Amino acid sequence: MDDRIVLLDENGKEEEFEVAATFGLDDFNYAVLFPINDENEAYILRMEYDDNNELVLVGIEDDDELNDAILAYESILKENIEQK
Repeated sequence: MDDRIVLLDENGKEEEFEVAATFGLDDFNYAVLFPINDENEAYILRMEYDDNNELVLVGIEDDDELNDAILAYESILKENIEQK
């Protein structure tokens, strides 16, 4: 996946991200984002839709949900490496 998106940080500043992957886990879908200017950082955000059916990326506040999402993404990476 080679999609890029622009999000606003907490100060209203635009930041560009590469969408590295999207995946489903349980009843939710997630996006893995890498900041274009910092390849050592990654974010996993939950994908939701608002009342207008517009995609909204939401931070994961529940530690268990976040850990499960991280483990799922790591598993996907491992599978991709093993298939090569």
